Amino acid sequence: MASKAPRHDMPCQDPIVRGKNFSEVALGYTVETAAEEAKRCIQCKKPKCVEGCPVGVDIPQFINKIAEGEHLEAASILKGKNTLPAICGRVCPQESQCEAQCILGVKGEPVAIGRLERFAADYEMANGTSKLEKATPSGKKVAVIGAGPAGLTCAAELARKGHAVTVLEALHVAGGVLMYGIPEFRLPKAIVQKEINSLKDMGVEILVNQVVGKVTSVQELLANGYDAVFIGTGAGLPYFMKIPGENYNGVYSANEFLTRSNLMKAYDFPNHATPIKVGEQVAVLGGGNVAMDAARTALRLGAKDVYIVYRRSMTELPARVEEVHHAEEEGIQFKILTNPIAINGDENGNVKSMTCLKYELGEPDASGRRRPVAIEGSEFDLPVQTVVVSIGQGPNPLVTTTTAGLELNKWGNIVADETTMATSIPGVYAGGDIVTGAATVILAMGAGKTAAASIDAYLMTN
Repeated sequence: MASKAPRHDMPCQDPIVRGKNFSEVALGYTVETAAEEAKRCIQCKKPKCVEGCPVGVDIPQFINKIAEGEHLEAASILKGKNTLPAICGRVCPQESQCEAQCILGVKGEPVAIGRLERFAADYEMANGTSKLEKATPSGKKVAVIGAGPAGLTCAAELARKGHAVTVLEALHVAGGVLMYGIPEFRLPKAIVQKEINSLKDMGVEILVNQVVGKVTSVQELLANGYDAVFIGTGAGLPYFMKIPGENYNGVYSANEFLTRSNLMKAYDFPNHATPIKVGEQVAVLGGGNVAMDAARTALRLGAKDVYIVYRRSMTELPARVEEVHHAEEEGIQFKILTNPIAINGDENGNVKSMTCLKYELGEPDASGRRRPVAIEGSEFDLPVQTVVVSIGQGPNPLVTTTTAGLELNKWGNIVADETTMATSIPGVYAGGDIVTGAATVILAMGAGKTAAASIDAYLMTN
C-alpha cells in the first residue's frame, strides 16, 4: 500500500536574501526530516527507480539504511555505484530519472530520492569516511582525458579494478563543468573538491594544465606506456545566434560568463583578479538549466533587471522545474515567446539594447514541441547592457582534431559504441558530452562507468 505521508520539502534560503549572495540555496534535510522521508519508501520488490538510475544505485537499500539511522552505511551503498553522490544529489534531474519511476508518484508524490542521496553523502562527509575500495594492482595504465563527470567516474571505476589511472585536465583545477559551469549557490566547489579528493585517496593521479592536443596527443599517450585511453573532454564550444551585434562589448557566451564567475571567482573581484561586466539590465538568451544559472548569477552580481528571453512558452522550457521555480522566486523576469534579431551598441561599442520579435506557437516540430512562429511587425527594443547567449554548446575540438583515425559525426562528436563506448581506434574509448552533445552530469557519469567496464575487459583480455 502506498505511503500517504506527504513528500518533505527542502528548506532553502529566503529568496530576497539569497539573491544577494553566492551561498548554497538549498539547505538540505535534517536527520529527522531525512528519516521521515526515507520511511515513505515502500521498498518495492521490483524497484523501477533503480532502472531509472543511469549508474544503477540500489536506491531502496540506501534509503532503508537512512530510515534505520545507518547513515554511513547508506553512503557506503551509494558509493558502491556512484562515486560522486554529493554532487548528483544536488544537480541531477531525478524528477525525470529515478523519481519518475517511483511507484508512489502514480497517485501522489515520489520519494525524494535526490534529496536523500544528498543527505547521506553530506552526512558521510561531515561524520566519517567510507573510502572507495580498490583491487590488487593489475600492472595496467590508463590515461583519462578530462576531469569532468565522465572522466572522474571512469577513473574511479578503473582504480577500483586495480588499474593505475592518470587524469589529464586542461584547466588549472579538476572538476570540469562541475567547477566552471554550475554556480556556487547550486553546487559548492568545496563539495566537488572533497569528492575529487576521495578519488586521489584511491590512487588516481590528477594532472592539471594538461591541454591534450597541444602538450601531448592520444597517439603519444598510447606509445608512451598507457594501455588504454578514455576521452571525456565534454562540450565546451559555445554556440551563438549569428545575429548582428554579437561582437559588441557586453556580449558573453554562457560558458565564458559562468567560467569567469565560478572558476575564476569574478564575483569576489578585486580579491580575485578576474573582472566581469554586468549592467543594470541583463538578457539571457535560452531556456535551459545553463540559462537559469547565468540569469541567477547575473542577479547576484548586481543586475537590477534580469530577463530570460525564450522563443517558446513556459511549458516548453527545458530547464528543471525546480530551477525555474527558484529563478522566479528570486525575481528573474521571463520574456517568453520572444527572440532577438539584433544586438545594438553605442558609439563606444558597448551593448545598449536588443531588438526582439514576438512569437506565437504553431504546430509541433521534429522535437515534439510546438514550433515558434514570428509575429510580423512585432519588433521592439529591450534596453540591456549585458547579453548572455545560452543556446547550447558543441564538442571541444582540441582532442578530436589532433587524433588521426578517430571517427566523428557531422556535429564533430566522437562516434562511440553505445554499449561499450569504444571508438574507431583500438584501446581508445569516449563518453559524456563529447559523444552525446551537451547532456546531464549523471548521463556523463553513466557513460564513464560503462567505458570503465569495457576498458577493464579490454585490458584483462589483451
